[in-house]
Amino acid sequence: MSRLEAKKPPLFISEPLTGDAVSQSLSLLSGILKSSYGPAGRLKQLHNGVGGCVCTTSQSSALLGHLSLSQPVLRVLTASVRNHVSRFSDCGLFTAILCCGFIENFRSLNVAPFTVIKISKYLLSLCMDHLKSEACGCRVSVDFSSVQTLVCLVRSILTSKPACMLNKNEVDHLTSLVLKAFIFTVPCHIGTNAVLGKCVVIPVKGGRVVDSTVLPGLLIEAPEIQLGKPLAVKRTGSNMIKIALFSVSMSGDSSNPEEGTIAVHHGVSLEVSELDQLLNVGKQLVKDEVGLVVCQKVMHPSLKQFLKEQGVVAVDRAGLSLMEPLGRVTGSQPIASIHSLPPGCYGSLKDLCVESFASKHFLHLVPEDTVICSLILCNRSETAWDELKRVCETAEHVLQLTAREPLALLGGGCTETHLASYIRHKSSSLPASTVRALGCSHTQYRLVAEGFCRSLESVARSLSHDGEEVLTDVVYGHCWFVPPGSPRVSRWSDLVSKCGCGVSGGTEELSWSCLQGQSGSPVLQGCPQEPSVKAAELRVLDCFAAKCSGLQVALETASLILDLSYIIEDQN
Repeated sequence: MSRLEAKKPPLFISEPLTGDAVSQSLSLLSGILKSSYGPAGRLKQLHNGVGGCVCTTSQSSALLGHLSLSQPVLRVLTASVRNHVSRFSDCGLFTAILCCGFIENFRSLNVAPFTVIKISKYLLSLCMDHLKSEACGCRVSVDFSSVQTLVCLVRSILTSKPACMLNKNEVDHLTSLVLKAFIFTVPCHIGTNAVLGKCVVIPVKGGRVVDSTVLPGLLIEAPEIQLGKPLAVKRTGSNMIKIALFSVSMSGDSSNPEEGTIAVHHGVSLEVSELDQLLNVGKQLVKDEVGLVVCQKVMHPSLKQFLKEQGVVAVDRAGLSLMEPLGRVTGSQPIASIHSLPPGCYGSLKDLCVESFASKHFLHLVPEDTVICSLILCNRSETAWDELKRVCETAEHVLQLTAREPLALLGGGCTETHLASYIRHKSSSLPASTVRALGCSHTQYRLVAEGFCRSLESVARSLSHDGEEVLTDVVYGHCWFVPPGSPRVSRWSDLVSKCGCGVSGGTEELSWSCLQGQSGSPVLQGCPQEPSVKAAELRVLDCFAAKCSGLQVALETASLILDLSYIIEDQN
């Protein structure tokens, strides 16, 4: 008889943020995230202690997905950021770094957490109102009739991840492909319920990046197709190709025992019976003038041979991920049984041809009219390809978000420093009625506001990885970077040419202050001005929807963590 061990009582941890273990873990996570941020961010290699796949990345989705965290506080933080990334694909590192900054700056204040949370929510509302106003100096309208702003937005995303290992020509090539793919997903006829299409990424690892291309319709890998031979496919009387899409296995194996008991009469072969049923389905498909059969799972070789002899192209092992875009491209309904073919289940194609990339052969499904396209993505190594795939999918999602809300924010740290300057300006003349409504003193408000601004500026400072001096100007509130090793001069304008986003030039009569210290930027004489934005001058843009959501998620998550009084852990 095994020994019974008495249940251990749960572990109660009071005021978890005051403990050294949590502080050190939070500081370590913050350092990892900050060092990964931006185009010059340092790469991280993630692997477990017993071997297996090694991930080289600086992307938040890969970083947070591979990190094993023991601290409950950090698990709350990373879960919140990963949820944001699952909805917006972009600004994951921004959200995580800002959240860590809020926690670190607010917990050091001698102000009650309830008061901190109340004041910081008010400051957040000021930021959101400013970002959504026409007078906002860091907001850019996106004109879809011109590609310049869209090119800048996509290029900013592609160049933000150094693990993709792209040169300028490759960035330009991929930028045009991503934009072309996005245009393919926009429906030609927009009604009241217009739905954007989908771009399916096709992997070709080991090829050159400049060999990547985009095609309308869908590509299905077909190793059995021989290149060079004409593709004989049956067509209907209207010269269209009818397609049947099966989501059920057509391998001829007996049914899954979990589905119930099968009674077989003496002398009857279950395998032969299954094959006969499959061949009957094949005969019905031929009778219905089907020219292409695609099966999600495995197809019996005898059925494939029969269909081939009848001029029907058969493809199996398509996989679950292709079923939804296949249905949208062809208009077919997935058939879930080999015992009945429901009416209206067939779809149609305009053409079917063979394409070859590197050593892979594909069937190219060309529809009459589609919002689905295939991005054939090449890169030199598997690690670089994995990172590039995530980046291209992020860029595609950002374009879709921008189509719904045609706005962007200035990148390169300028939005963060601009918002910090704006909050300091608003806090310098705070009405007494606001202080009474918040239930705090003027001193408490200024302490929290300064912590809020320093948190925003810490994100901008995280873009510096090589010892650059980080400045902000007192006119526009933009972020500037002085190259490392620059000589000490009396005028900063002799060392800087453009701000982080590229809109402001160092030739203007501006005054700057350093962001390296904890004292923050000086209060502006007035509200940060709006520089004249020319699309050709823009160097970095951020997704408006993703960054606004990241700002809100960062503060809400920090507020939740700051409000923790106890952590209760089960020790059994």
